[in-house]
Amino acid sequence: MKTAVISGGNGGLGRALSAQLQARGWRTVLLDLDVSGLETTDIQIPVACDLTDAEQLSSATAHVLDACASVDLVIYAAGITQIGAFEDLDETTLRKLFEINFFAAVNLAKAFLVPVRQSKGTHLALSSVAGFSPLYHRTAYAASKHAMEGFFASLRSEEARYGVTTQIAAPSFVATNIGNEDRQSDGTTRPGSAKDGIDVMTPEAAAEVILRGVGKGKDFIPVGRIARLSYLINRLSPSLFQRIMVRNIKGH
Repeated sequence: MKTAVISGGNGGLGRALSAQLQARGWRTVLLDLDVSGLETTDIQIPVACDLTDAEQLSSATAHVLDACASVDLVIYAAGITQIGAFEDLDETTLRKLFEINFFAAVNLAKAFLVPVRQSKGTHLALSSVAGFSPLYHRTAYAASKHAMEGFFASLRSEEARYGVTTQIAAPSFVATNIGNEDRQSDGTTRPGSAKDGIDVMTPEAAAEVILRGVGKGKDFIPVGRIARLSYLINRLSPSLFQRIMVRNIKGH
C-alpha cells in the first residue's frame, strides 16, 4: 500500500486530499499541530507535530518511517495567511509566515528526501495564486509562497535523476475556514477564511483537481477558474493582472 504524508492534514483541504487518496487505496499520514477529531485506522495515521520545532519534526519523521514501509507522496499543505497593509506589518509577523509556510515545508522535504527517492515518489507543494502573482494586502503571504514555489521548482531538477517527481499546485480561494478565521492581532489568520475571496471552491473540489493533476504528472497545477485565469493573464500582461486583481480584491 502506498503512503502519503500530508502536512496541515487536519485542515479542510488536508482532510479532503486524505479522503480522496484513501478512496484510491492509499494510506495517509496526517501531520498537524492539533489532530483531535482524526481517527486512527489502518489507512489513516494522525501525528501531532509542530513542524517549526526541530525535535518534534524529527520524532514525527521517525514515527512515520517506523509505521510505513514507504513514503510515496509528501503533500506540503500546512500554512497560514496574513491580511493587512505592509505599513502595519512587523518583522516578527513576516518571520512567522516564513517559518510556517516556507521553512516548515523545506525542513519536511529534507526529512523525507531519502525515503521519497527510495520510492521514486512525489513532492507536492500547495502554493497559491499569491505564489506566482501579486495579491493585495498579502505582502508577507505572497512572499512566503513565492519562496515556496521557487524552492520546489528548483528542487524538481535536482530530484529528477532519482526518479522523483516534484509538483506545485496553486489554488485560488478554497473555503476551508469560512467563519473560523481565528484572526490574530498581527493579521495572521487561518487559510481559506478570507472574506475577500472570489469564486470560492470547496475543499473537495480543489482536492479533486489537485489529484487529477498529480495523476497526469503536471509540474504546475492551477486549481480553479480564478487560478487558471490569473496564471494566464499574469504571464501575458502582469500590469493588466495587477489592475484586475486590485479592482476585485479591494472591492470586497
